[in-house]
Amino acid sequence: MNKADWIEGMARGMAVLESFDTERQRLNASLTAQRTGLTRAAARRHLLTLTELGYLETDGQYFWLSAKVLGFAGSYLSSARLPRAVQPTLHQLSMATQLSCSVAVLQNDAVIIVARGIWQDPDTPTKAKLPVLAYGLHVGTRLPAHATSTGQVLLANLTSTHLNSWLEANPLSRLTTHTATHAKDLKQKLKLVAQQDYCLATQEHELGVDALAVPLRNERGDTVAALNLVRSGASPNAPDLAMRWLPLLQQTSQALRPLI
Repeated sequence: MNKADWIEGMARGMAVLESFDTERQRLNASLTAQRTGLTRAAARRHLLTLTELGYLETDGQYFWLSAKVLGFAGSYLSSARLPRAVQPTLHQLSMATQLSCSVAVLQNDAVIIVARGIWQDPDTPTKAKLPVLAYGLHVGTRLPAHATSTGQVLLANLTSTHLNSWLEANPLSRLTTHTATHAKDLKQKLKLVAQQDYCLATQEHELGVDALAVPLRNERGDTVAALNLVRSGASPNAPDLAMRWLPLLQQTSQALRPLI
């Protein structure tokens, strides 16, 4: 991009909006400054401006996203091909496996969930039904790429040059004792993921949560997203996710190929 075309103010404003996530839903000026690299004064001005525009709400000290931001999500979900193409299949997959499933895409240091299939036990009374979700997942959730099955699948499909650039730009934070926090360890696992063309992430993002993912490719063979199954609270004697569900997940991926 031509440097003269870059609008620094817009980039900073978007960074402030992106600093709100499922981990920190309410931020003050100091927390926003920490998350964006802005000064506290600059962060405060951006927060106040976004509030005036209707994208944030405030109690005078803390700020949070308003319903207005849903306009962007709604426009994306109604117009983007990928979520619309995969959603019916995700419902079928969750019914067949009795597990929740997701499709995610890679964006910078994170994967973003663009579609979800949620399993609910039909024998559970309606008022008591709760979706079986790991760590409150929903469409739009951002998750660290290095610690998730979908993220590792997508990173494993990058070129060596792009992967090295990604590793240089993104710190590998520790989320559990199973998280790879050194580039050498992550690259070793990603090599295995690329060879076997699937990823099994065992308690790497959250203790007690396992996930199995495969790449979603279009008819040209480009990896455009990743599809996973998530299991929470499995007993030590539960069958391995890959052993139990990998063939079905791969079949589902192949079936989706002409649609994406």
